[in-house]
Amino acid sequence: MKGKKTAVLVPCYNEEKTVKKVCLDFMEALPDATIYVYDNNSTDKTYEIASSLGPRVVVRKERRQGKGNVVRSMFRQINADCYIMIDGDDTYPAEHAAEMERLILEEDYDMVIGDRLSSTYFTENKRPFHNVGNKLVRFLINKIFKSNVRDIMTGYRAFSYEFVKMVPIMSEGFEIETEMTINALDKKFNLAEIPIMYRDRPEGSVSKLNTFSDGMKVIKTILKMFKDYKSFMFFGLIGFLFILVGIAAFIPILMSFFDTGVVLKFPTLIVAAAFFSIGAVSVAIGVILDVLSKKDKQNFIINLNILSSQKLFRQEDK
Repeated sequence: MKGKKTAVLVPCYNEEKTVKKVCLDFMEALPDATIYVYDNNSTDKTYEIASSLGPRVVVRKERRQGKGNVVRSMFRQINADCYIMIDGDDTYPAEHAAEMERLILEEDYDMVIGDRLSSTYFTENKRPFHNVGNKLVRFLINKIFKSNVRDIMTGYRAFSYEFVKMVPIMSEGFEIETEMTINALDKKFNLAEIPIMYRDRPEGSVSKLNTFSDGMKVIKTILKMFKDYKSFMFFGLIGFLFILVGIAAFIPILMSFFDTGVVLKFPTLIVAAAFFSIGAVSVAIGVILDVLSKKDKQNFIINLNILSSQKLFRQEDK
């Protein structure tokens, strides 16, 4: 890994009680890495504390509120060979960082996921709705994208240069982890998971997550990306349901016509035809969007190959 640059990304909002320990732990775990702390309008001393930790800690401000906005700025403004994203609340130990860095730089993975759910998360986390939410999101995404990711929403991840520069981050808040996982699955990036130890926040440190509102945002993100990335499945399912209703309404009319030779329920026939037409249109929309999605993926791969080639040329020049 000689000559490779690693950046540790620490998005922070009101983490004065933990940000120092997080930065010092990662400075020790990754002696050659640069720590980037982005303060997201904190009202406490997060910015001042991080700024006092020396030249290896670069502190910047992100005015747009929300973790997604912070990470989007980090990805755009920071250049490195390996990126390690970590929350500033000291819930993830730094001891896993070196292995995550190795998997990115030596094994050519694009994303390494720190899997909390296979270790201590359910015993350490005292918020039962969060536990249920993590299981529900994992189930939905693995079913929709035919994957087997064990932890969808973890905030402890490592990324390659290509992933950071190519994957669009659209979310503004905590749903960003779900979005990144779905993007990685859809774009066929090379993923790895390692079990990590999770510990609950230390006393006096307060979670910024709202179980219900942030949970709804995550579900909304899943549905939106299901529509965007699995268009044929999404619109095809809707179309199939409309067609079934149309057929169910039409069958009694057809049976009575065979018996009497007369169409007795014209309003029901019109409704059945409308449902069938809506279903057929929905299926057609799904087919069209699926073709466009495949074309978009082809262009994505071409651009990814170009970015990788440019990176190799830069390394050879050095």
